[in-house]
Parts: sequence; C-alpha cells; structure tokens
Amino acid sequence: MSKVYVCMAPGLEEVECLAVVDILRRGGVEVETASMGEGLEVTGSHDITVKADSMWSSEACGACDAVFLPGGMPGTANLTAHAELGETLQKFHREGKLLAAICAAPSVLGKYHCLEGKKATCYPGWEDKLLGAEHVEEGVVRDGNVMTGRGLGFAIDEGLELLKILVGEETSERVKKEIQHP
Repeated sequence: MSKVYVCMAPGLEEVECLAVVDILRRGGVEVETASMGEGLEVTGSHDITVKADSMWSSEACGACDAVFLPGGMPGTANLTAHAELGETLQKFHREGKLLAAICAAPSVLGKYHCLEGKKATCYPGWEDKLLGAEHVEEGVVRDGNVMTGRGLGFAIDEGLELLKILVGEETSERVKKEIQHP
C-alpha cells in the first residue's frame, strides 16, 4: 500500500490540504498528516484548526512513497523556512519519489532545487519562485516525479491525479464518480 506524508504548516490553506487527504483516503491510500508547528493542532490561514496525526519527523517522511505540500500563507513561508523538510525533499527528488505541491507551495520545491528542468504550475504571482522550472498555466501538472497544482480550485483534481499514480486509474475514476466530480 502506498503512503503519503502531508506536511501541515501553520497558516496552510485548509481546504487544499484536506481535499487531497480526503481523496487519497477514499481511494485506500495511507496518509499521515504531520504538524510542522509546535503541537498537533495546526491553524490554517482561514482560522480553521485541524489536528494532525503526528509531529514532523524526517524519518517518518522518508519512509513514505510521496510527500504533499499544501499552499496558503503563511503556511508556504513556514514550509520554506523548514530546512530539515528541504533536505528531505531533495532526498525524495534524488530517489525519484513523488513530490506534490499546490498553490504557493510549489515554490518550496523550487527553493530546494526539485523543479529544475520540469514543467510546473502555481498560484498566480508565484511563478518567479518556481526556480529552474518552465511555468505552464494548467490546473495540475505532472512532470516525472513532480506534481504541482495551481490552487484551491484544483485540489480535488490534484488528489485524483495522485490517487491515479499511487493506486491506479480505476480507483481514481471510482472515487471521482463517488464524489460527483465532473
């Protein structure tokens, strides 16, 4: 079974995070939500507090098949400043493991040199932070082991695409139908 590590930094975009987690869990993917803050409760950019499954651990993250970074501000800035996360992202990238980010969070992948030579998308205004990438204006972009999404409106699509990669198209299509996604 595939396992995805979701990095929940204070100030994250709550729906981007939870929509992807929900889609993955509906499809049978094991998901570990990890607080990047001071405690298990993480308050997002819209004052919604969510309880993570665990505290950040580079070992736990490294044991997963994929990592997902939700956007939001100051969540993205908090992810960017987390040097240990950066080292883990670089290791994932070297190993060809799946890296996924949405909204402003693809900039974190850019900072840690995980986008070089890749096509990527992000929230408008963050294009210059996609260091080394070719920016494309699509909702969800997958290039090799890197997947990026433009923003909240594409969170379900990103979750479904992750599900397709990790479990298969049949499961992704089943979940898509169950949630009535067009």
